[in-house]
Amino acid sequence: MSRDAARARPSRRAEFRWDVPDRFNFCRDTFDGHAASGERLAMWWIDDHGAERKLSYEHFVQRSRRLAVGLAAAGLRPGDVVVAVMPRLVEWWELFLACLRGGFVLSPGTTQLTTKDVAFRLGAAEARAVVVDGASAGVFDEALAATGYALAPRIVVGAERGGWTTYEDVLADPGGFVAADTGAHDPALLFFTSGTTGQPKMTLHTQASYGIGHVVTGRHWVGLEPDDLHWNLSDTGWAKAAYSSVFAPWIVGCATFVHHTPRFDARATLEILERYPISAFCGPPTVYRMLIQEDLGARRFPSLRHCVAAGEPLNPEVLEVWGEATGLPIRDGYGQTETVLLVGNFPGEELRPGSMGRAAPGFDVAVLGDDRRPVPAGEEGEVAVRVVPQRPAGLFVEYWKDPERTAAVFAGDWYLTGDRATRDADGYFWFVGRADDVIISAGYRIGPFEVESALLEHDAVVESAVVGKPDRVRGEIVVAYVVVADQTEAGPELAAELQQFVRGHTAPYKYPRQIEFVDALPKTVSGKIRRIELRARAAGRDA
Repeated sequence: MSRDAARARPSRRAEFRWDVPDRFNFCRDTFDGHAASGERLAMWWIDDHGAERKLSYEHFVQRSRRLAVGLAAAGLRPGDVVVAVMPRLVEWWELFLACLRGGFVLSPGTTQLTTKDVAFRLGAAEARAVVVDGASAGVFDEALAATGYALAPRIVVGAERGGWTTYEDVLADPGGFVAADTGAHDPALLFFTSGTTGQPKMTLHTQASYGIGHVVTGRHWVGLEPDDLHWNLSDTGWAKAAYSSVFAPWIVGCATFVHHTPRFDARATLEILERYPISAFCGPPTVYRMLIQEDLGARRFPSLRHCVAAGEPLNPEVLEVWGEATGLPIRDGYGQTETVLLVGNFPGEELRPGSMGRAAPGFDVAVLGDDRRPVPAGEEGEVAVRVVPQRPAGLFVEYWKDPERTAAVFAGDWYLTGDRATRDADGYFWFVGRADDVIISAGYRIGPFEVESALLEHDAVVESAVVGKPDRVRGEIVVAYVVVADQTEAGPELAAELQQFVRGHTAPYKYPRQIEFVDALPKTVSGKIRRIELRARAAGRDA
């Protein structure tokens, strides 16, 4: 079978079986095996200043062993939490593997964390150590001084700082150390959710949930093979970096591409896709919406084979423009911080624009009604994953130290995602919104995504977000916050034009009765729109 034919194979859901052993360590049982075949490329790293590094699997094996031993020598024991905050530095990946290898629990955070954020996370996670870049160390010093939290070791990357140990000084002779004999269900990763409502939750994953579960993300959804170069646009502070910058490529044995840059630049992104042999590309819909504003017709991406998107639903308009310009579809996928990929458009299967796709191999995904029973095709309900009689790999263990919230989402035979969708007769899922995002106006249920997609079809609109605003007569009205294209005059005439445009592209009752033009939409670090902030703004209160 040719490579192209192999890439086009269906995902073979019926043949898929989870194989989770009692003892499992991702480094020992998966990653290290890729280093046995010589100098296999694990990472191709570049920055904005012309620096470039090509690093082998063997490099990461040796560095992560030395770091794991050094952390243990500093007093860490399996199960201890290590908070990591740094941009896309090679050391982040080395630390990630070292924690898995040593049985320590890694808790990544974004470099955008404030002193208040850091103080909350250190205490909530009961952190024993932190590893940060020099630019982030000051925020940690402020948080530690304000709270009196005792923390050791404090390790800084690429700098020297009073009271801190340098990263290179922690590296030790591994002395034959390979990996801790961790159980498949021992804790491994502690993610703080995006925090769109209230304080962020702590989502606990095991060695197996990501180390085995992401085989569906990398091999089945993205379609990765050992000779691929996969570029995932993700901040290191959220779960998508673990999804597609660590586990998806490194389970398969291919290389991950990393661009170390402080900010996203659409033109630079396209130039990189042209210049480097990147064969698989993953970005949030926000990125694709910005990329299609560029002159795609003049671009050629000779190595690119797979384009996928995740984080929020992908608008059909973006699919059409990207496909016409590149000849490549964008295959949408759906997952959460609490899971691996649950639903996706897979290689070799029919792509239905606007759909999240079908259930991933190994997962029984349904749409449930209020009685917690599957609803008929086409009826809206909550997306849920069956966990009885067999709990699939890839699901989180619990919201750490929050049994009430954990019990609320594991109800009977199901894990309840909190997302609303419909499912058609062929098993394709269609996103409606988070349960608290759905707008109920004059008795009608309105999903924000459909209105946002209609707005995006207008040439003047670059991005939009739709929320409900309290209304004495209708209960709620639809309000749209709109970012317009350059050289476009935003005002009452355009607002009226957009309202009429939406009326003609979706059910008339869904049109936004109020439109506000903004320079940018508020977003979480993962690129998701902070609708809680926009709802508060519409209602005239603080978020």
